[in-house]
Amino acid sequence: MNSSKNLNKMIKISLLVAIAVVLMYFDFPIIPAFPWLKIDLSEVPALMGGFAYGPVAGGIIVILKVFLRFLIKGTGTGFIGEIANIMVGLALVVPAAWIYNKNKSKKTAILGMFIGAVVMQILGIISNVYFLLPAYGMHLEGTALINYIFVGLVPFNGVKALIVCIATYLLYKRVSRAIFNVDSKFEVRKKEVA
Repeated sequence: MNSSKNLNKMIKISLLVAIAVVLMYFDFPIIPAFPWLKIDLSEVPALMGGFAYGPVAGGIIVILKVFLRFLIKGTGTGFIGEIANIMVGLALVVPAAWIYNKNKSKKTAILGMFIGAVVMQILGIISNVYFLLPAYGMHLEGTALINYIFVGLVPFNGVKALIVCIATYLLYKRVSRAIFNVDSKFEVRKKEVA
């Protein structure tokens, strides 16, 4: 019984990875000055998987979607874009899923996604300044660096987190019982009448 439950879970996680890979192809820039910052919705399946099966499952979906996309399409950034995608995805999904799975409720889902978005912003800034930009050969300093962070990176990550979290919130409630066989706990339960 337990092995069939694990197989069922692995199949559903694989399905979420496949959906995430497809969603990675539908990316678009939102800040004209920084066209390489592109939004896609591939973290939605990862966040849904994290809510259903825990932060490890969510993290696995984030890593596998980037890895499979790389196998299919290759890299145009010398792996820097892939590393950035994994780091930012994990920063959003893992804290959100961890907080939600500690005490499943509408409140912890919202709190988890908010904390995940904050962690995503902080990690995004630190990783860009000290690792990603230098690794990509972009040595921004002073005003140029501040401009990139506060005009490009922070708004981009904020909009991305907002879109991903809203989409996850709206979808997860609808599919949690049907697909994952778990109770979403997103609904306020009506008190039973005695």
